[in-house]
Amino acid sequence: MKWTDAVYARSPVLLQHAAVSVFGYKWKKQRFGGRFNDEVRGFLERERFDVAQWRRYQTTQLRALLTTCLSRVPYYQQAWRRVVTLDELERFELEDLRRLPMLEKDAVRADPTAFLLDGKVPANATVCATSGSTGTPVRTYWLDDDFQRSLALREARGCMPAGVSYSLPRATFSGRLVVPASQKKPPFHRFNVFERQVYFSAFHLSPAHVGAYVDALRRHHIVWGTGYTHAWEQLGLMMLEQQIAAPHSLKAIITTSEALSETGRKTIERAFGCQVFQEYGVVEDALWACEGKDRRMRLSPDAGILELIRPNGDPVGPGEAGEVVATGFIRRHQPLIRYRLGDVAKLSTVPDESGRSMPIIESLLGRTEDVVIGPDGQRTVRFHGVFTEVPGVREGQVIQTGERALRLRVAGASNYGAASEAEIRQRIAQRFGPQMQVSIEQVERVPRTRAGKYRAVINLMTNPRALDEEQP
Repeated sequence: MKWTDAVYARSPVLLQHAAVSVFGYKWKKQRFGGRFNDEVRGFLERERFDVAQWRRYQTTQLRALLTTCLSRVPYYQQAWRRVVTLDELERFELEDLRRLPMLEKDAVRADPTAFLLDGKVPANATVCATSGSTGTPVRTYWLDDDFQRSLALREARGCMPAGVSYSLPRATFSGRLVVPASQKKPPFHRFNVFERQVYFSAFHLSPAHVGAYVDALRRHHIVWGTGYTHAWEQLGLMMLEQQIAAPHSLKAIITTSEALSETGRKTIERAFGCQVFQEYGVVEDALWACEGKDRRMRLSPDAGILELIRPNGDPVGPGEAGEVVATGFIRRHQPLIRYRLGDVAKLSTVPDESGRSMPIIESLLGRTEDVVIGPDGQRTVRFHGVFTEVPGVREGQVIQTGERALRLRVAGASNYGAASEAEIRQRIAQRFGPQMQVSIEQVERVPRTRAGKYRAVINLMTNPRALDEEQP
């Protein structure tokens, strides 16, 4: 723990509000100053590009990006030495991208500075890290123009379609430990005055504290919410259970970081009385997509290039699911080319009736490391569906500990009982047969990672250190 974190944790609540506001003032200047408004206009102007215009745009961006990589980025200068030349990059087409080797996260973890221009950390760079749920976090380096480009994209393609804006009061669930873990009484948020932003603690959510969270939404006239999907779903579920109404000021919830299930969507919309929009992105900002009013998730071609590949590395066919590989255009000081994210997704083959020519992600199927493997080798993503609509299950987690062994953590409501457990066991037997051994542990709350994230499925066979990332 940094000494500043220790001082913050021991400070009075009012001083913590002030500290969060000082932090918020700094972030507001970094993210919404400079070129932010110009970048928003650029994203809006490209909104109606046709297929040919998008292809020309991506080709121009890709050639410039790859030329920079081969000229100035140490990792690519070494990795591409016998693969491509600067002269070839002048004629590079989008299909030629497959000639370049894919980039694994382990390479970026091992030496993130090797991906910086000239291998040097800029003096004014801000360092951010992924949550590290599958090992050592990936360190990303951001300059102010990277932040401004990234937030402008979200303003233009996420907030505006939802009828909200970063200029309006918002509430956020994230991994920031803004409320000390030892605190037992409300408030369980801290307020950033300069952005009119409520930072909610994702670590203190419980049935006893629901009223405090809703009071914060009401007191600060919050217009929209963003952040961890499961935190909003859990808050909504407990509000419905306790018949606590949401404030009428809410216009939208934009969920991030975790996949949104249909059950979660219905829960959030019922509880908060507004539409929920699912965003898809990563800390590395290698690609970005968000749902519109029509619930279709459009991928922004000016955020990067998406490839979906089969296990052998070949591109998938139309309507076929594949592993996500991304080449990002947003962060230009630490470029990531053909970066394997570990996600599995599928593009839609249904035309976009809105007139836009952006690819549409039909479904996010899960992560390659969060897969339950059956005794016969069957691989199943989104296996947490075994808990869907089981009476009394507030939240559940599946942990695979061996080829024929699952350990389940279940946080139950008052009506959870033997019938609920029998239903869960029956669903697992239907999928894998009686040979799969199942143990069920009742918990008050499924543990979160140190970043406050809820993980629905953990496979200790493929990720043996996953439980090390749980919040103590």
